[in-house]
Amino acid sequence: MMKKRMENRWRRDACLVLCGLLLWLLRDAQNVRASAARALALCAGTVIPALFPFLAVSSLLIALGFGEWLAPHLSGLMTPLFRLPGQASGPLLLGLVGGYPIGARSAAELYRQGLLTKDEAERLLTFCNNSNPVFLISVLGSGVFGSVRTGVWLWLIHLLSALLTGLLFRGGKPPARQRAARAVPCRAVSFPAALVSSVTSAASGMLSVCAFVTLFYVLISPLADRGGPLAAILTGAVELFSLTSLITPDIFGFVLAAACAGWGGLSVLCQTAAVLDGTGLRLASCVWGKILQALLSAALALALSGYVLS
Repeated sequence: MMKKRMENRWRRDACLVLCGLLLWLLRDAQNVRASAARALALCAGTVIPALFPFLAVSSLLIALGFGEWLAPHLSGLMTPLFRLPGQASGPLLLGLVGGYPIGARSAAELYRQGLLTKDEAERLLTFCNNSNPVFLISVLGSGVFGSVRTGVWLWLIHLLSALLTGLLFRGGKPPARQRAARAVPCRAVSFPAALVSSVTSAASGMLSVCAFVTLFYVLISPLADRGGPLAAILTGAVELFSLTSLITPDIFGFVLAAACAGWGGLSVLCQTAAVLDGTGLRLASCVWGKILQALLSAALALALSGYVLS
């Protein structure tokens, strides 16, 4: 009875908040339309070109058994370092080069195929879902700091913090050796069928990503328009792409960029929740991993800022 009462209260409060939000959207409709238009332009000019090819190719790689192919080559690293089977190297590598939410999506695919246990998949989720190096190097490094070198350092910090997070979340017992040799169910899939399925799935995933980017961009726009350090911190906590115009090319901006890239934002967590929907994998694993990665990224950026920005 108490649980049902609390649930009803939560629903009532959520509905009241949403009604207030709807009133704001109607009252400020002109600015909302302008923000949505900017967000859609951002998706068309930056998000889709940076992510869609990686989504399609990563899906195709997983469908054709990329994880199993890598397993014997990288199990010597994945097992002793992270207590994960070699197949887990696929989502880790794809997440490091492809950007959010490709790592989580790839880990979920391996779990669906039975190549990872639930515990292994959830531990992998703590550190395989990472930012696109194109965003860190080109958008932040070159665009904000005016230096490709600074962007490369942001990516290296991001990479190191992800690996450190994986080490801190590794399990206590290594996986059984025989699991690495299990057959991949998708071996029987023909290349044309896998290609069509992967591109279709990537298009659906891209639509979800752009929807979340647009929604959170609109919701955070009043705060982002105010400017200042607090607005930058709160904006970065919610939506990563909206942060770029608020970052200052100094030590504070460098540390903030590294921390927010490690965290990813509420928008990324919603995208991750979407790709995990129906798998039974807990989003909490990813949340705790991103919190730790953000803290590690901030610490590394602060320690290296004097050298990188000199």
